Amino acid sequence: MENKLRIGTLVGGGNADHVIPQIVKHGFESFNLTFWQTTGSTDLVEMAKRIRALADEHDFVVPAVSVFGNPLTGDGGNADTLASWERLIDNAHLFGADIVSGFTGRLTGQSIDESIPKFKEVFGELTRRAADKGVRIAFENCDMGGTWATGDWNIAHNPTAWELMFNAVPEDNIGLEWEPCHQMVSLIDPIPQLRKWADKVFHVHGKDATIAWDIVKEHGVHSKQQFVWHRTPGFGDSNWTDIISILRQNGYKGTIDIEGWHDPVYKGELEMTGQVHALNYLKRCRGGDFVPNPI
Repeated sequence: MENKLRIGTLVGGGNADHVIPQIVKHGFESFNLTFWQTTGSTDLVEMAKRIRALADEHDFVVPAVSVFGNPLTGDGGNADTLASWERLIDNAHLFGADIVSGFTGRLTGQSIDESIPKFKEVFGELTRRAADKGVRIAFENCDMGGTWATGDWNIAHNPTAWELMFNAVPEDNIGLEWEPCHQMVSLIDPIPQLRKWADKVFHVHGKDATIAWDIVKEHGVHSKQQFVWHRTPGFGDSNWTDIISILRQNGYKGTIDIEGWHDPVYKGELEMTGQVHALNYLKRCRGGDFVPNPI
């Protein structure tokens, strides 16, 4: 079953043991546990015990544990973000995970180029810590409203930035937590990008986008007219059959975990309706259920 390429979803790490039993029955095969800025008061050892018991009962995996904050500054709500990276790296194995993911952080209000030295300092050390634990580090490719010139949270949203990052920290256990959506909002075609960068894709988030090219052509990208929307897979523009084929052609052994709570239509009371549609859609795109060959 190694080539099954499991399809799952994101759940908050602080209450994952409460949420997973409610939704695993829909057929989710993996759960990416996430924290915002800090792991907070969560006892990771105890949570891991509860999650592993559920995993044994329901046959799912935890491919990654994640913290999304700015570990380069430690300002404000990010005061615990760097320590949370360290805690997750040290405890990922307890969940059965070998990936810790999140934002790179950046020097607030400064350019990506100016953030690279601090990135090298912080993630050079974290990458060594992770290697000692058999853990890989993967960066979400969301711009969080930033550009090349300025922003907060993350520099890993542009392939030119990836080149700078991976040259600064040229280790094998540092890569990307990729999804097509975050490239499409910048009008980047995700398919040729994935072909080029597939060997650095450690984890995939299941999120898509819809681009309104008629609005782009009439109003451009700097007017008040919205021209792109984050979408749940199955409702956006991407061909996920192609995405999964490219991943498999390049030896991808990970999961695709749906990142919900962004779709402008399948939201509110329709949130899980959209996520379960995405789950079944992505299973079809991978070829359906695994069927063993005859002996």
